Amino acid sequence: MSDGFALTPLRRIEARLVPSDWAWARDHAEAIAETWAARRAERPDLFDGRVLLARDCRIDGSTCLVDLFEVAYSQFLAFRLAGSPDPAVTNAFAAVVPWSADGAALLGIMGGHTANAGQIYFACGTPDRADIRDGGRVDLAGSAGREFLEETGLALPPDAPDAWVLVSGQSQRAFLRPVRFAETAAALQARMEAHRLSEAAPELAGFAVARGPDDLDAARTPGFVRAYLARAFAEAQR
Repeated sequence: MSDGFALTPLRRIEARLVPSDWAWARDHAEAIAETWAARRAERPDLFDGRVLLARDCRIDGSTCLVDLFEVAYSQFLAFRLAGSPDPAVTNAFAAVVPWSADGAALLGIMGGHTANAGQIYFACGTPDRADIRDGGRVDLAGSAGREFLEETGLALPPDAPDAWVLVSGQSQRAFLRPVRFAETAAALQARMEAHRLSEAAPELAGFAVARGPDDLDAARTPGFVRAYLARAFAEAQR
């Protein structure tokens, strides 16, 4: 346990889409609409698409089985801003953690037009309909790889291990895939920045490099990131 977060190593994620009638969203429809209107007034680029949240998550050996259901982004945002009051529902997402050859982790800084403006975390996104496959399977690994490529311009090394760390806490389940790259942190950051500047409307405002657990602004770095990096840097020093 690290600052209220539990870290669990995994070899496999099995996620599926399940039907669900979300009572919290139904009972708070008026508050959700008001919250969405207020946030849209602040950030007009926000889009009320469909996203997936988790209703159940269980560990079977080294495999995690996750049940996800579909909601409107406005419902998810209001739920999160209200402090995630339904304990049966969590925000489950997957992300690639890029590690450089010289032992640094690289993170994105969210742009001012986004819902998480200024926050610093690994390139990722809430899973959505694009991640649903035949038979209702949800491809969280594919979601992580897609978001990473879109936001950094980097493809994963062909020999990258398919191993994960589940960071659970604060109504979140972050499935993190550590991947080591052959380049230094400076070289990776330069490639990421060149890609960002080539985009017409980049989601990120820039990138941050962490060479130790205290390198990032704690006020702008989510708890799951701090918990993971604290453990990763401690293990690297053993």
